Amino acid sequence: MYFYLKNLAPTQQIGALFILVFGLLLLVSVTAFAFSIKEFPNEAEAEQRRANLGSINGIIRTSWLMVVVFWLGWMMGNRVALILFAMVSFFALREFLTLSPTRRGDHRSLVLAFFVVLPLQYQLVWAEHFDMFAVFIPVFVFLALPVVSALANDPLRFLERNAKLQWGIMVCIYGMSHVPALLMLHFPGYDHRNAFMVFFLVMVVQVCMVTQHLSGRWLQKKPVAPAISASFNWTSWWLGMVTASVFGAALAGITPWVPGTAFAFSFIACLAGSLGHFVMKALKRDRGIPSWGAQGRAVTGAGGLLDRVDALCFAAPVFFHSARWYFNL
Repeated sequence: MYFYLKNLAPTQQIGALFILVFGLLLLVSVTAFAFSIKEFPNEAEAEQRRANLGSINGIIRTSWLMVVVFWLGWMMGNRVALILFAMVSFFALREFLTLSPTRRGDHRSLVLAFFVVLPLQYQLVWAEHFDMFAVFIPVFVFLALPVVSALANDPLRFLERNAKLQWGIMVCIYGMSHVPALLMLHFPGYDHRNAFMVFFLVMVVQVCMVTQHLSGRWLQKKPVAPAISASFNWTSWWLGMVTASVFGAALAGITPWVPGTAFAFSFIACLAGSLGHFVMKALKRDRGIPSWGAQGRAVTGAGGLLDRVDALCFAAPVFFHSARWYFNL
């Protein structure tokens, strides 16, 4: 597949990936629908099957969302892609903060986060100020937010409130903004193909998470931390890591790397994404919620938008800065 994809023109690569990805998603969606209408004589078995299908359907919806966002960004250009990912950051941060109690003294900080920090971070991406983009939130914003909160004259749970907001900004804005930032890097000998790097990152992380989720349910191994996740175990984790990395090596033809390097970068992205997803599960358990989307009010239906993109939010900064270091950009 490496040599086949490498020898195709960009437009031919788009067509091949369109057929491959949308064809597979359509096949999986039809299969899941067929299983959903199947009848079972045993009610307990039917209930268990419905629960499993509900989980799988959530993954399928996530995959469709990510692929459609990628394709819209590809067709409409970098500026539209930035706007799309900025909207994802906005709604993800809204979900994170909606399910975390705030006080009147936090209102100024919230306005700063949504209407100043978020647009400035994406403006830095558009302007390709990568050095400032890398430190704007973890340095300047993290120092400014507590000052704004202190000026509100509300010291009750001051550290907890500011840490919660800083964490939400770090994951939902800082992490997500690194995905479209890949569009702005100038890889040597890779002109006008940067959207494939976004596609590559999204696909390997999604394949990793899907494989880990399904194998964790089917293998029924002892969980590593049952109080946080009943399905996270080292066997399914390694299966997801290796499967996604091999998949990434097969897609090396659309990247500036050879298969071995693509395998390594896939492994790095999946390592950050899968462990980040695990951390976000711990945060949900701390809040006492099953998903970031409140019942009936989630942006994407069953489960929240942040549930769908949390692994990508952790994988993107690690992948971006690793690629930038590798090419000395």
